[in-house]
Amino acid sequence: MEKIKLPPPNFKGEISVEEALKRRRSIRNYKQIPLTLKELSQILWATDGKTADWGGRTAPSAGATYPLEIYVVVGNVENLKPGLYHYDIDAHSLQLIKEGDLRIELSRSALNQTSVKSAPIVIVIAGIFQRTTGRYGKRGERYVFMEVGHCGQNIHLQAESLGLGTVMIGAFEDEKVKNVLGIKEEIFYLCPVGKK
Repeated sequence: MEKIKLPPPNFKGEISVEEALKRRRSIRNYKQIPLTLKELSQILWATDGKTADWGGRTAPSAGATYPLEIYVVVGNVENLKPGLYHYDIDAHSLQLIKEGDLRIELSRSALNQTSVKSAPIVIVIAGIFQRTTGRYGKRGERYVFMEVGHCGQNIHLQAESLGLGTVMIGAFEDEKVKNVLGIKEEIFYLCPVGKK
């Protein structure tokens, strides 16, 4: 499988956390302008990227069980072919899973929401409950959902600091999304991202 090393993330932004919080809104319409690989890299790192040599990440995880897997459906990113990619958190790189622009099919699986087919990328937050429930039992499911929320807020704040827009989409047909993407993990969020 093809691997793409992402540009290193920046650790200092142009706007404060407070300003990003004040500006944060759900944006569903995007300019038809491609994202850069640097912007994609920054958004993915913010979502659930590595922040410490021991494996700490940008989002807290109950007992460091890290149940989430981050994918990105690429439709319009400079110098990156359309397809489904898996974000390798440890290597800060992408692995091509499936070639081709999947946004229209994915939109159909998300009740025909236009933001999914028009955004240059759609971040897919998926996961495996067993990684957390294996330690915490049934209550671990709650912890997984909390972690998903942390990642969603990270995406919102990073998008805002980059002048991008996003919206958290939970309205989709799980099995249809899994079939479109060809993955087995549970699907929690679809997060279209683009220039506003």
